[in-house]
Amino acid sequence: FATTDFGLVRYGRLMQLCIACISVFYMFIYLVAELTSISNVYGLMVGLDTFSDTTIQYTTSIAISLGIFTWCYTSIAGLPASIVTDKFQAGLMFVLVLILLIVACSNPANQISREEFAAASNWTTDGLTAAVTLFIAIACAEMFNQGTWQRVWAAKSVKDMRKGFAIGSFLVFLLMMFFGIMGMIAYANDPTSYDTYMKFAYLAFFDLILPLGQGWHIVTLIVVTALAASSVDTLQTAIASVFSSDLLRFGLSERMALIVSRVMLAVILIPAIIMSSKRFDVIGLFLVADLVCGTAVFPVFLGLMTEDIGIIPAPTELGAFLGIWSGIAAVLINGHVIGFTQATNFITGETIATGPWSYFWLTNDPECAVCGTNTMITFIIVPLVAGFFTLFFSKLDIMIRGDRARQPIFTVAQPEVEAENYTFKGVATEEPKKEEEEGIETAKVVVTTDDVEKDGNEAAVAEEGDKTSEENEIGEEKAISA
Repeated sequence: FATTDFGLVRYGRLMQLCIACISVFYMFIYLVAELTSISNVYGLMVGLDTFSDTTIQYTTSIAISLGIFTWCYTSIAGLPASIVTDKFQAGLMFVLVLILLIVACSNPANQISREEFAAASNWTTDGLTAAVTLFIAIACAEMFNQGTWQRVWAAKSVKDMRKGFAIGSFLVFLLMMFFGIMGMIAYANDPTSYDTYMKFAYLAFFDLILPLGQGWHIVTLIVVTALAASSVDTLQTAIASVFSSDLLRFGLSERMALIVSRVMLAVILIPAIIMSSKRFDVIGLFLVADLVCGTAVFPVFLGLMTEDIGIIPAPTELGAFLGIWSGIAAVLINGHVIGFTQATNFITGETIATGPWSYFWLTNDPECAVCGTNTMITFIIVPLVAGFFTLFFSKLDIMIRGDRARQPIFTVAQPEVEAENYTFKGVATEEPKKEEEEGIETAKVVVTTDDVEKDGNEAAVAEEGDKTSEENEIGEEKAISA
């Protein structure tokens, strides 16, 4: 079960397709970012210039190796393999990260003064806007990360799920704090190189590892490989889950659905590896996917409302669909208002895209991808606009089409059991049956000949028992009279 299945059950096929496209797009970008990062880390650790075109073949080979390796074991064992390897990789990662923390900070080459660290970690307006932007962007995007939802539905119980997410969130917080502080130390060591793009900001931690010996470089590569493999196998199983449930609905066997979904995953993996060789800014890549998710987060999850609240309607499928397009329109209008016409890769200087759609790249600030008030305002406005117009168009839809608006637009390969979930509270979708009016619950029962004979024998025995009871009662009354 995934968010796409929620869209099918709550809305219908149209919204399910929208959610599937957005989810796959986000996870595809996530996959590209992971492959880009691991490739560049390997290049950095072995002393290659990751800005040079001559090293593309090496970095691409790293991406291919990781992609094929994770694809193989997830194709064989699926989600259980991803969960088991995640546990192993997490334990290994935290032990090695702790070791690297001690070694890197004790190295004289990484020593900085209090003043240098203060300059790298001081409070700025750009830092505030980046924090707000990241919070909204990640919250929107992770709602469409099927890898997370898979772990929700795979949990043994709600209690176990909450416990797991609480512990996991705390550990992720510690890990992010670690990499954040290490990044500040690396920047304080050489701010000019980061400001002029001579070094990748998202690889700042690994610049602290370079002065260490080759043995520590190997340990570092083990850590980053475990990190990348953990994310890549999760994304692969998540992308496969988007396709597999529908393949089963259309009548394919479990084995055939597994084969088809894995082939489709391999097809998606090929362009991801190709894009990773382009060396896009990783944060910039995520922002594109985050903004796309921001156009749909409210239209999709306002669907948790199944009854009207005053004048606020429970969203309809058409209303939610138009709400997503309203969010997209908000992005384009925002770009037009600020006069944005071209997206540029500030690392390579290349033009990524031109025209109104180029604003989705959000290259507003050359200093950092998430900095600047324009990017922050965009991430605030877009989800709110999409949510408002979802409710607005749903209200119009209900006014024009009545109760029909509550039903799915398309019902292709829609099982009856799931179709029943379209019924809204307080909305009658068909004429009530006489039995229901009288408060009698009816159920469909399949009866066989053996069942009829069995029921007949039981009825005969019960009837004989009743007669015997009546005779005993009469006998007792006569005895009392006597």
